[in-house]
Amino acid sequence: MKNKVVLITGGTSGIGKACAFAFGGAGANVVFSGRNLQNLQETSRELTAAGIDNLPVQADVSVEEQCQQMVQKAVSRYGRLDVLINNAGISMRALFEDLELNVIRKVMDINFWGTVYSTKFALPYIKAEKGSIIGISSIAGYRGLPARTGYSASKFAMHGFLETLRTELLYSGVHVLLACPGFTASNIRNTALAANGQQQGETPREEEKMMSAEEVAERILQATLKRKRDLVMTTQGKLAVWVNKLFPSLADKLVYNVMAKEKDSPLKK
Repeated sequence: MKNKVVLITGGTSGIGKACAFAFGGAGANVVFSGRNLQNLQETSRELTAAGIDNLPVQADVSVEEQCQQMVQKAVSRYGRLDVLINNAGISMRALFEDLELNVIRKVMDINFWGTVYSTKFALPYIKAEKGSIIGISSIAGYRGLPARTGYSASKFAMHGFLETLRTELLYSGVHVLLACPGFTASNIRNTALAANGQQQGETPREEEKMMSAEEVAERILQATLKRKRDLVMTTQGKLAVWVNKLFPSLADKLVYNVMAKEKDSPLKK
């Protein structure tokens, strides 16, 4: 990663911020985006204090023009772009029958269209460097999770998009990685949207028992260096993928039971 340029969407918290420190610590120059100016400035100060050259960019990835500007600012500052980490994301939790449809639109706009926009504008520069495009996805991109229809749909869409792109770029030298952390300690559940579109505000899961964002970031860094295709983390995540492939009916019941045990779950046992 020495002197390479990494662009991370949603880089002011959770896995995105951890990736900024991991890739920056490995020698990369880090460009990272976020919507909150105060969080951008604070993260930039922390990265600078760690000796990491960085550029914060205020951008909402659900807006096409802002994604284009984000990429241009990265290239204008550093003259190249080697790695794009599509990390910006939002979750939701509600039964589909109770859900306002604009919640799914918002989740898709950020998780799926944000990936499409960012990748579209970054691709020419990444092709020039034979670099990497990374999607921070989820086990929900392999196996639909009840009470998360919009989130699961967005991650399935990301998988289809990046898998197709990987095939199109097969002989270009560009590396495409789908990274699926499983449940990770971050703020994504606190900011997850409820049925009415408001943030639920409190995580329904035991965050302290999950993989840390820093461990996830280090695994993503190593998978990027080794140019892996897929990275599925946590034993629970790997089991979910394989049980769903081999015993889909059993997977329905197991996944339902696990998600029904969440605090205040809308699922009935």
